[in-house]
Amino acid sequence: MNPSLTRLLESRMPRDQANAHLEPGLVTRVGIPHRSGKLAFHAFNEGYPVMVSANAFWDAKSSQFAFPSATDLTELDYALDSAGFTAMGLWKKKGAQPGIAGVYPWSLEAYLSFAMSTRASWYAQPDMCCEPEICSNDAEIDYRIDATATLLEACLRIVYEYQNQLVRQGWSESAVRNEVRLPVPVLQGWRVDQYARSLELLRAVWERWQPWAAAPALIGLGSVCRRNLGHTEHGLFAILASLEGNLPDGSRLH
Repeated sequence: MNPSLTRLLESRMPRDQANAHLEPGLVTRVGIPHRSGKLAFHAFNEGYPVMVSANAFWDAKSSQFAFPSATDLTELDYALDSAGFTAMGLWKKKGAQPGIAGVYPWSLEAYLSFAMSTRASWYAQPDMCCEPEICSNDAEIDYRIDATATLLEACLRIVYEYQNQLVRQGWSESAVRNEVRLPVPVLQGWRVDQYARSLELLRAVWERWQPWAAAPALIGLGSVCRRNLGHTEHGLFAILASLEGNLPDGSRLH
């Protein structure tokens, strides 16, 4: 490409993009395993912020994501989870899958396109969970930490290219920013030291994409749903304490 055209395109690319726009204070999201129905209706009536698994929208027969034409989710503050634990469980049960890393049933491009089309408040990057029922040793956990960072890099590359395509089509900077949004990165591990390494990798990946991306407003803390609170090496309190003060400036955890 002509260098002058490249500079022109880059000058119209959004900069300092936040991956989530957060209200002050703690937000508790209610997990909903379905894309509609009684739970979504109840959350709508109560005004709950919710989180929905991408798996709820996946049609295995057609191998496509499908968002319902009518659902209470469209009236809710909802976030999209990448369904990493569900995908890993399916992989362990049925073997290699046709999608991301041979673990997910869907491709990275399909997930990102769907995530941005749903207009969720934010969406999580695909990650590789590390619960003991999934990982049997440190080598497996290390692999999943590395793979999670690699998937983050891939997500950002694809999002950048999506935005670049819109710029080439003449979209305005604000329209590009609103149409194609950045993912919420995820930390993985089981022990304190493993999360510390995951954070180092996350920061190394993310910082390569600044100033196109602002520091992540929100970071997901993975593999915490099934764990002890008080253990000194893998308890939730110890992990949170170890991360405090080491996150990027302004970043909050989900």
